[in-house]
Amino acid sequence: MLTGGCDCHVHVIGPATQYPMTQERAYTPPKASPTDLIAVRRRLGLARNVLIQPSFYGTDNRCMLEAMAQLGDSARGVAVVAPDIAAAELAKLDAQGVRGVRLNLESGANRDPKAAAIALNEMAKRIRPLGWHIQIYAALPVIAALGNLIATLSVQVVIDHFGLAQAKDGVDQPGFAALLELVRARNASGNKAYVKLSAPYRISQGSGYADVAPIARALIEASPDRMLWGSDWPHTDRVPGRGPLELHPFRTIDGPAVLALFREWCGDETIARTILVETPARLYGFT
Repeated sequence: MLTGGCDCHVHVIGPATQYPMTQERAYTPPKASPTDLIAVRRRLGLARNVLIQPSFYGTDNRCMLEAMAQLGDSARGVAVVAPDIAAAELAKLDAQGVRGVRLNLESGANRDPKAAAIALNEMAKRIRPLGWHIQIYAALPVIAALGNLIATLSVQVVIDHFGLAQAKDGVDQPGFAALLELVRARNASGNKAYVKLSAPYRISQGSGYADVAPIARALIEASPDRMLWGSDWPHTDRVPGRGPLELHPFRTIDGPAVLALFREWCGDETIARTILVETPARLYGFT
């Protein structure tokens, strides 16, 4: 067990009768309980988790919050909230262990950089008093278009899943240089962007994710203290040909093998420890 080791990107999924999903969801996953999560955590040899609110629950964070209550101080959360959420509701989430909000900039109108910039600025104003960060799910073109704003935003930003850089296009693909610059640069408040080295299967086109190595290593080399690792458990998927209300089984992913691959990318146990232990403790406020 790596003391303080943190898997920074997991989801929990409860019974539909207790936690109904939105009618507008893109897919319907099976259940994934806190008990299941603890078992996965043990297999990985880690001690902490950051729970991320999944899209199919919308702004109803109850399933995540109740799982966090069961997991205690070993868990933190990133919520999805309404743009006009009241300060009192944010304070309540903070007391329950939430440390950030997630914005999906990879769907619908949010792919428009102007709309995304408005959403980022407005949310930053709301969460700044709490010391939270904004986690964004966006592709490289959107990230590149928002680079100047992210670099100067009044809160820290976490970018999901390698910034969705496509492994087949390598480190010279459009937008990747902008992502590297974001993790290197500091603004006047000392803030920088973080990137999650999570879910390589979402950007890889090869077996064993060997094609992800150049992208992962370039990011780690750019700023190892601003990298995070996440398993993306329980590995939700969208099965072609199935409707959104039909059950979409999880992907079969070898979590320990993916974690071992991450350590290879680091090339040094000190760097791996920075990413798995020290940076999550600082960002998410683990004691």
